[in-house]
Amino acid sequence: MKVSYQLAVASVAISLGMVMHAAQAPAPAAGARGQGGGRGAGAAANAAAVTAATPNPGNAGLIGGSILPDKPDARGWGWQVKALMSPDTPRPLYNKGKELLLQDKVVTSRTISSFDPDLYCEVRKHYDYVWFEMQHSTMSWDEVRRMILACPGVDGAAPFIRMPDALEANIQKATDLGAVGIIVPTVDDALEARDAARFSRYPPYGRRSSGGGSFGQAWPGVNYRATINDNMLVVVMIETLEGVANAEEIAATHGVDVVILGNNDLSSFSGWSQNDPRYQDAIIKVHNAALKYGKYYGNAGQQYRNGYTVSADTHFVQDGPARDGWTAPPRGGAGARGAAPAAGRGNATPPPDEEPVIGLPGGQQPGPAPARGRGGQQ
Repeated sequence: MKVSYQLAVASVAISLGMVMHAAQAPAPAAGARGQGGGRGAGAAANAAAVTAATPNPGNAGLIGGSILPDKPDARGWGWQVKALMSPDTPRPLYNKGKELLLQDKVVTSRTISSFDPDLYCEVRKHYDYVWFEMQHSTMSWDEVRRMILACPGVDGAAPFIRMPDALEANIQKATDLGAVGIIVPTVDDALEARDAARFSRYPPYGRRSSGGGSFGQAWPGVNYRATINDNMLVVVMIETLEGVANAEEIAATHGVDVVILGNNDLSSFSGWSQNDPRYQDAIIKVHNAALKYGKYYGNAGQQYRNGYTVSADTHFVQDGPARDGWTAPPRGGAGARGAAPAAGRGNATPPPDEEPVIGLPGGQQPGPAPARGRGGQQ
């Protein structure tokens, strides 16, 4: 496994490096990146290198690499996801996040990484889906179950769970308690993607086991067994160079609906800043794989909603603005729910559960985010 990982990393680094060599002037690129892929390098030099590495004048002002994203054909984004939907499944789906994706909308969430039923029920009123954090948090499955049952039903944001892994035992628990979205981190190959997809759905399309659980209480009034396969959304996260190297086989996996980047981890594992052209070439490779195989594409970091060559195609993000402009009160209970968004919110310190920004378009380009010791980071 170690040799395989090293070969995959070397393959991606060499291929991206060859493309970059053809597109960049050597002096600015070296000055921008320095050691460790540009972490701590001067902001102006790094931004200049990115601009120089983007050959198409039409992308002036957008952060990108040496290659441009592929454009959708007449089938558009998610054509394979749409093709697999049964015409007998009632629409709109009770999975609001998936329904909006099928309408080619951008979906956003609020991350919840500690037990707070009141916050969950309030968040459901304003977002497309809720990101329950089970990779980095210390929540129990029962705490997630209790939150979902605190305000069940089809009205509101869909409960998704970011899993600790793609093991059958954990995906079984997540689906049985009523989650309609499974987000699997650090997917390196098609085997992990296959497990994420098949354990999330019942036969004949998957191999989810029939058993007990609270899903019936979470979704009262719906024909759950007949409709959950179409309502389930399976999201895989590519966060390593091995995953980038295998992006096409991951995206081609039957039952995977969305492919997203875990932006901070990909930066950490590659050693490249998120505005480094090599990093941008890596995410464009993943973007193109998702498009080719008819899946949706996204970035965990909400900063990718604007300013990057992939921004227009980023359909799925962790956190981001609420659809109705609602903002959560500050920690400690100050502030009123339903208040108008604060001016300049995008420049404020991220709330504890949001992805920190590395490589924000425009202005000063920050270095690596400090370790915060909390859930919700990528």
